[in-house]
Amino acid sequence: MRQGGVVNSFPPARQQVPNGTIGQPAAAWEQRYRRAVITSDTAATFVVVTAIGEFFGARDAANWHEKWGILAFGTELLVLGALAVGRAWAPAVLGQGAEEFRRLGRSLFAATVVLALGGIALTSRNIKLWIFVAIPAIAVVTMIARYLLRLWLHKQRKEGRCLRPVLAAGSPATVHDLITRTRKFPHLGWRVDGVCTTDGSEIDGGHLDGVPIVGQLSDVAQRVRRDGYRVVAVTPDAHWSPDRLQRLAWNLEGSDAEMVVAPVLMEVAGPRLHVDAVLGIPLLRVSMPAFTGGRRAVKAVVDRVGATILLLLFSPLMALVALLVVLDSRGGAFYRQRRVGKDGREFTILKFRTMVTGAHAARAELAELNEGAGLLFKVRRDPRVTRVGSVLRRYSIDELPQLFNVLTGSMSLVGPRPPLPEESAAYGPDIRRRLLVKPGLTGLWQISGRSDLPWEEAVRLDLRYVEDWSLALDTVILWKTLRAVLHGQGAY
Repeated sequence: MRQGGVVNSFPPARQQVPNGTIGQPAAAWEQRYRRAVITSDTAATFVVVTAIGEFFGARDAANWHEKWGILAFGTELLVLGALAVGRAWAPAVLGQGAEEFRRLGRSLFAATVVLALGGIALTSRNIKLWIFVAIPAIAVVTMIARYLLRLWLHKQRKEGRCLRPVLAAGSPATVHDLITRTRKFPHLGWRVDGVCTTDGSEIDGGHLDGVPIVGQLSDVAQRVRRDGYRVVAVTPDAHWSPDRLQRLAWNLEGSDAEMVVAPVLMEVAGPRLHVDAVLGIPLLRVSMPAFTGGRRAVKAVVDRVGATILLLLFSPLMALVALLVVLDSRGGAFYRQRRVGKDGREFTILKFRTMVTGAHAARAELAELNEGAGLLFKVRRDPRVTRVGSVLRRYSIDELPQLFNVLTGSMSLVGPRPPLPEESAAYGPDIRRRLLVKPGLTGLWQISGRSDLPWEEAVRLDLRYVEDWSLALDTVILWKTLRAVLHGQGAY
C-alpha cells in the first residue's frame, strides 16, 4: 500500500481476504512489527558489544580472541536469551503501555545478574566492563530504538492502520463507553468493528455509534471464528454470569482472539490491581492507594535531587528570562500566588511574571470572556499577557521557578495541578481527593492537553493519578512532558 508516495509494508488492520475472514492481515502486521523489534534489539546488542570490544580489545590485542572475544560473544547470547525467556518480545506487550519497557528492563537486569555470577565463577577481571558499561549501554540503545518504533506504530494507528479488530460484547451503555475511548486513543491499537448486545436488537438501524451490531451475546464465539476478530472485549452486562464467561473462554480456545474482560471498577489500574485465585474463584484484589511508605520516600528524594539538578541546568536560562521579563514591562520578574497543596495546606507558588502589573484586579472585567472549563479561569487571548509572557506560557518556561517549590517540599515534580484557594473551596468530596498528594510541576493533565481539556476530563486525570500513582507512571509522565511542552498544546 502506498501512502503519500511512501510504500507502507504493514497492511491495514482489517481487510477482506478470499475466505471471507478479517484476521490474517492483522496477524501479518503484528508478526512484521515483532520481527522489526527483534531485529532492532539484536542489532543494538551487536553494535554496542562490537563497539566496546573494538575499543577496549584493541588495548589488549594479544588476548582478544582468548578473553575479549569470548566475553563479547557470551554477553550477546546472554542478553538475547534473557529477552526471549523474559517474554520481552511477546506480541501482546509490543507497542502497549509501560509493560513493554518493564519486561525489557527485567530481562536485562536478569542478564546482568547471570553475567555477574558467571564472572565471579570464572574469576574474570574484565567482567565489570560488561556489567557496568555494556549492558547499560545496550539498555539505553534498545529502549530508544523501541521508542522510535513505537512512535512509528502510533502514527500508523492514528491513520487507521495496524489496528486490532475488536468485537465488543456487553450492554449498549458500556460498549458505547469502550467505543468512545478506543476512538479517542487510537494509539492503543484497538478498533471496535463489531458489537454483540444482550438480544442483538437494532439500535440506530442496526448500529451502535456507527459500529454494526452483529449478533447477540450468545453469538460471540461464532462471530469470532467467522470474522476473525483479534480481541473480544467483554463489557459489564447482567448476562455475563461466571458460567457463561467460562464457557465463552472455552469456545474461544483454538482461535487467534484474545479475551479481555472489563471490570466493574473503573479508573483503577496499575500496581493496585492483583488477580488472586481463592477456592478456584478468580478474585480481583484492589489494594489501597500508596500515600506513604518506601515508594513515597523514594519519590521525595527524587523530587529534591531532580529539582536541584534542573535548577543548576536551567539557571542561565532563568537568569535571562528574568531580565527579559523586567525589560518587557513594568514590575518584578517573579509572580507569587497562593495555591492549595497536600491535605489542603496553602503555600506560595513561584512563577515568572507573564502579565502586566495588577492583572489579578482586572480579572473581574474579563469574566464574560472566560474560556476555562469548570472552576478554571482561562482566556485564550488574554489582553493582560505581555509579549514575553505569551512566549513563556506557550513553552511553560514561566513555570520553571516552581522548581524552588519542589526543592522546599510544597510541590512534587509530578502530581495534580495546584488549585487556587477559591477553586478548592468549591470542591466536592470526590474532587478533594486531589489534595491527598502533593501538587505537581507536571502531571497527566500537562501531557493530555492542559487548558484545552474539559473540566471533567482534567478532574478525572488528576483522580486517576492519585489512585494509580507509581514511580513508573511518574517516569512516563516526565518523559512525555518534554513533547507536550515543545508542542505547546493547550498552553495560553
